[in-house]
Amino acid sequence: MSLLSHGAAPRWTAVLLLWAALCCLFVPAVTVKHENFKTCDQSGFCKRNRAFADQVSAASSYTSPYAIVAPSVTFKKGQLEAIVLKTVKESGERVPLPLTITFLESGVARVTLDEEKRAKGQVELRHDSKARKERYNEAGQWALVGGLHPAEGAALVETTDAGYTKVVYGKGGSHQAIIRHSPFSIEFQRDGETQVRFNERGFMNMEHWRAKVEKPVEEKKEGEEEKKEEEKSEEPQGEDESTWWEETFGGNTDSKPRGPEAVALDISFPGYEHVFGIPEHATRLSLKTTRGGDDAYTEPYRLYNADVFEYEMDSPMTLYGAIPFMQAHRKGSTVGVFWLNAAETWIDVTKKKNTVNPLSLGLKSSTDTQTHWMSESGLLDVFVFLGPTPQDLTRQYGELTGFTAMPQSFAIAYHQCRWNYVTDEDVKDVDRRFDKFNIPYDVIWLDIEYTQEKKYFTWDPLTFVNPDKMQKQLDKRSRKLVAIIDPHIKNTDNYHVIDELKKKDLAVKNKDGNQYEGWCWPGSSMWIDCFNPAAIEWWKSLFKYDKFKGTAHNTFIWNDMNEPSVFNGPETTMPKDNLHHGNWEHRDVHNINGMTFHNATYQALTERKRGDARRPFVLTRAFYSGSQRSAAMWTGDNLAEWAHLEASLPMVLNQGISGFPFAGADVGGFFGNPSKELLTRWYQAGIYYPFFRGHAHIDTRRREPYIPGSPYTEIITQALRLRYQLLPAWYTAFHEASTTGAPIIRPNFYVHPEDEAGFAVDDQLYIGSTGLLAKPVTKEGADSVSIYIADSQPYYDYFDYTTYTGAGHHTVPAPLDKIPLLMQGGHIIPRRDRPRRSSGFMKYDPFTLVVVLDKDGNASGTLYLDDGETFDYQSGAFIHRRFDFDGARQILMSANLVADTPSKLALRYVKSMEKVRVEKIIIVGAPRAWKDKDEVIVMEEGQKESKRKKAVALEYHDKVGNKAAWAVVRRPGVGIGRGWRIDFGEKVEHEHHGHEH
Repeated sequence: MSLLSHGAAPRWTAVLLLWAALCCLFVPAVTVKHENFKTCDQSGFCKRNRAFADQVSAASSYTSPYAIVAPSVTFKKGQLEAIVLKTVKESGERVPLPLTITFLESGVARVTLDEEKRAKGQVELRHDSKARKERYNEAGQWALVGGLHPAEGAALVETTDAGYTKVVYGKGGSHQAIIRHSPFSIEFQRDGETQVRFNERGFMNMEHWRAKVEKPVEEKKEGEEEKKEEEKSEEPQGEDESTWWEETFGGNTDSKPRGPEAVALDISFPGYEHVFGIPEHATRLSLKTTRGGDDAYTEPYRLYNADVFEYEMDSPMTLYGAIPFMQAHRKGSTVGVFWLNAAETWIDVTKKKNTVNPLSLGLKSSTDTQTHWMSESGLLDVFVFLGPTPQDLTRQYGELTGFTAMPQSFAIAYHQCRWNYVTDEDVKDVDRRFDKFNIPYDVIWLDIEYTQEKKYFTWDPLTFVNPDKMQKQLDKRSRKLVAIIDPHIKNTDNYHVIDELKKKDLAVKNKDGNQYEGWCWPGSSMWIDCFNPAAIEWWKSLFKYDKFKGTAHNTFIWNDMNEPSVFNGPETTMPKDNLHHGNWEHRDVHNINGMTFHNATYQALTERKRGDARRPFVLTRAFYSGSQRSAAMWTGDNLAEWAHLEASLPMVLNQGISGFPFAGADVGGFFGNPSKELLTRWYQAGIYYPFFRGHAHIDTRRREPYIPGSPYTEIITQALRLRYQLLPAWYTAFHEASTTGAPIIRPNFYVHPEDEAGFAVDDQLYIGSTGLLAKPVTKEGADSVSIYIADSQPYYDYFDYTTYTGAGHHTVPAPLDKIPLLMQGGHIIPRRDRPRRSSGFMKYDPFTLVVVLDKDGNASGTLYLDDGETFDYQSGAFIHRRFDFDGARQILMSANLVADTPSKLALRYVKSMEKVRVEKIIIVGAPRAWKDKDEVIVMEEGQKESKRKKAVALEYHDKVGNKAAWAVVRRPGVGIGRGWRIDFGEKVEHEHHGHEH
């Protein structure tokens, strides 16, 4: 949730609450207040570096002042070290910058550049500052968890004589780094072709430390002031020093004790027209240019976690989270960079078209994407990924920053939320109404009003009189509660949490080293500093059941406002010269701040009760690279408008390819009241968000799914039931994300990396590896959608098996009660068809397998199952099966995907699932030769001889019009965790009849 009126006092009294509610009745919706957030021109280091890039681009001859000292180059065990000297034009000073390039076993290269003077502490800080003198070098301690082993096989090939150093690395020596000495630049090649270039355009800029020279103040004689101003305007302008030593914005002055310290670098992707990533922005998947070109933005993409109220669409403006990971894609190749820096960062994107001589046969014109990265402080620390596939990038990035945490199974079902359910009786009533209308849901949420006067870890004694009883009612229906806990702690008397925070000295400090006080929901507040290990230990203690009374095993946590949001701070956040643990300035760690908080909450939930380790669920608004290890995210305070529904799809897809796939958007829109049509369509889209939650602002009308009435309630319920029916497929996709880094929902380019026409498609999605292709309706009044198909496989409508074939766009009917969902031929989709009130009651339900045959009559798929709650799966307590239909042999088989080395926990789990069966098998695109068959032969391992082989009935349904033939095997009775095979008869020729649109 966001501040209602930035800069105003928070709504913490009844009078202000009433006033705000009345305002909402009469005042039209206000969009984002741009004046609260900096443009590049208002951000000193961004303005300086953009101006520098313009000067370099305009210069007839320019040489970058950075050069490697050739004799300093050393290479040992996959790591190159050298000194880069920056020659300062004005003074001739040479600034030593230690360079380290590490070639990793995974084929990734890491380039780090530091500043010797700052690293050795040979600098003076201004204002008697207590801040650290070094460039911030601890981002990796928070973001990175593995994949850092240097490659033994990396080899130095050529060195100094040629003016460059070449290193061969990667699988089979397919990668090369060519490090040019003067001026310093790097080319990264794969198979002899350049894929990524550093400092090709000479924009590299590392603002070195210098002492401030106080200029003497001249006394002005009367009448001379005007003359001086004239002279000043005629002077040639050198480097702009106006924001080197302090910077003011919105009435707040940043003291900048370390002076200018920005790092910037141009990174080019030759031959790549499309770049993706760098969330979070309300933009398309394929990033637009920011300097010149059609439909370009005028501002760079900004990464500076901020509480942005009613954010606008199609904008590079910063939002709540920052993942500085960018991928470039073209046919046959995906490459990328990860800019490991937690400070405010701006990224310019430009495209350069390379035309070729029309007489040059066989050559195509190509496009280079050129990017310019600028961060306010910290090291230059960049990872380079050379692919060549999108899957390589997400896996390698995941090896570095961690894979998605495997959630409890309830967390991927439907969540019901609003600001606020007002009493415990209100919560119980909503819970009962879902049951009355037979609508499934798993989690109900509480926003800040459940607390006593915005004091976290308390309950309002007047409205939440008996939280234990409330949670017991939920638990009977296998449902959960999520309560909000934010990082700002109310600064008031007689409140044990703030008393302990102050006494233990665990709060963020101001620039003078005193505990920082700011303004948020509770009024005067202090912020826990989760960079401090002692603060994390204390935070963990607050969640123990005997400490946070009224919570139970089915209570989980929502971390909001953790950018951090500070209502009276610059850009609605903390002053940059605040100090964190270790005396790092807030400017250095800003984008990591939210992650440290939700990490601490995750740890707290794992340790609530000794010996009872359940998988936590934590939702965060602010995030950074690595957040996927401990949280889910949502896209923040969106609006109940069609444009926001439409934008949610590329935003959530972008999260997925950027390593944080457990993502969603507020269904229905946070601000405003959606029409019944919009609400219905949003639910039909929301079932495809990995994190699926309905949420609404305190001043909106109630809109639980049972509120809109017929036919909308029934249509929304149908959508929710589809999500629940496919939970086995979703859970399997989550498992894949947790082991390979693959996105849970996937854009076209990820699934079809060769299909140039589909690289920018971002309004439809594939669910995991299931072949399910969804295209939500995002336009008012639409009764059909155009689905883009990238390959020659048949695609079948999920509900009636209408067939679509042929690459290109196909019109699919989508009246209000229809969800456009296709199944790509070649897949086997697991699902559970019995309607239940919550996912907990589905645990031992039987399965249906939908076998969708490809054009050759084959199909395959996987299913992953575990107990959905504990960490026992890490000890092998899971079922992971592969299903294959062999069209030539007409056999469907189930095989184990893991080698059998069962632990006690694994054996216990498999035994608990012994009675769970496959109750139905549906074959879509069934061969016509089955028309006269009436049975199949089923064989299952582990059965007595007499029961091992049996005949089961087969029903065949012939092709009707453009609807495919299909067949059903009912009650084959095979165990979901066992090996088995079903023989559909002698070899018959598979016939496929497509329907062209």
